[in-house]
Amino acid sequence: MSKSKNDYLDIIYNEQARPLTKYPYKLSNFLIKKYNLEKGSKILDVGCGRGEFLKGFISNGLVGYGTDQSEYLKKFFKNIKFKKSDLEREGIPYPDNFFDCIFSKSVIEHFYNPEILGKEILRVLKPGGLAIIMCPSWEYNYKMFYEDYTHRTPFTKISLNDFLLINGFTNVKSEYFRQLPLLWKSNHLKIFAEITRICLPSKFKKFSKWIRFSKEIMLLGCGYKPEI
Repeated sequence: MSKSKNDYLDIIYNEQARPLTKYPYKLSNFLIKKYNLEKGSKILDVGCGRGEFLKGFISNGLVGYGTDQSEYLKKFFKNIKFKKSDLEREGIPYPDNFFDCIFSKSVIEHFYNPEILGKEILRVLKPGGLAIIMCPSWEYNYKMFYEDYTHRTPFTKISLNDFLLINGFTNVKSEYFRQLPLLWKSNHLKIFAEITRICLPSKFKKFSKWIRFSKEIMLLGCGYKPEI
């Protein structure tokens, strides 16, 4: 493994360049409510990065575990249950049928072979367990997708849906998702976010989170492991 790959989080996601915020707590709380996750459920954050989303799930009452090829999260959260793994080569380092829920944000697009991750997620989920997958929408982010040179496989809403189905998940659903908590509570504001996306040039993204995340639309996919 190259040194640049090892240092990706330290270089690109260090706290000076991208300070920790309250957003991970808000997103985890939203997802818990959206998918009716019970307190005490075991959740694995695959590709947990700095660990802030994993910490958000734990703070909201879930039992959290993490895995990533980097141990950078230990700089921020020392007591989280974590196992290091090169996921594309070594798989997920947890036993079969272990987790109630798997969460993965901005990870599968970094894989040359994302189906490897799909099969591993299915393996470690309990029967009836839920997979929640988030990644950039190629349709809305194609002009900036390869600004991150470690991106390998783009996804659309259709291909994310197919990814889950082909890897054996049931009750699959994929949807567009904006990382703006205000929109999660109000459908009316979604109209203004769409107007922002269409009308304002991308050069203004650096001045406003509203502008940035109105334009940088994510995909939110989910699917369940079949019951035995």
